[in-house]
Amino acid sequence: MSLRHLSLAAMGALTACSAHSEPHSRLAESAWQFVSIDDASPTSDKAQLTFETDNIGATVGCNGMGGPWRIADDRIIAGPLIQTEIYCQGPIWAQEKAVSALLVGAPRFMLDGDTLVLKSSGHSARLRRIKKP
Repeated sequence: MSLRHLSLAAMGALTACSAHSEPHSRLAESAWQFVSIDDASPTSDKAQLTFETDNIGATVGCNGMGGPWRIADDRIIAGPLIQTEIYCQGPIWAQEKAVSALLVGAPRFMLDGDTLVLKSSGHSARLRRIKKP
């Protein structure tokens, strides 16, 4: 095997090993219902977080946000995130800002069965799985 072929084979093996870690695969293709946002019940029953293979999506019931995501150690690294800009006010707006800050703050995640807990930037969320990978 030539040095070029060996280098290409080694690069391919490294890429395959680093493409998606095991925690990423446990979250990919799953959907979650917010149970609490900063220890308060969500103001909308539409408050959800979804993990596609390479994209994350979130709504608290007014605007939607989404973008690429990955796992690094025990943190979810999301972004850059794009967000719709519908005018919202009151408690739903406060929760939307909290979830946005939570996701861009590289939250630590704890997964226990069908419960997902996120914590970062002074914000937290507890979610219940509604779709398994």
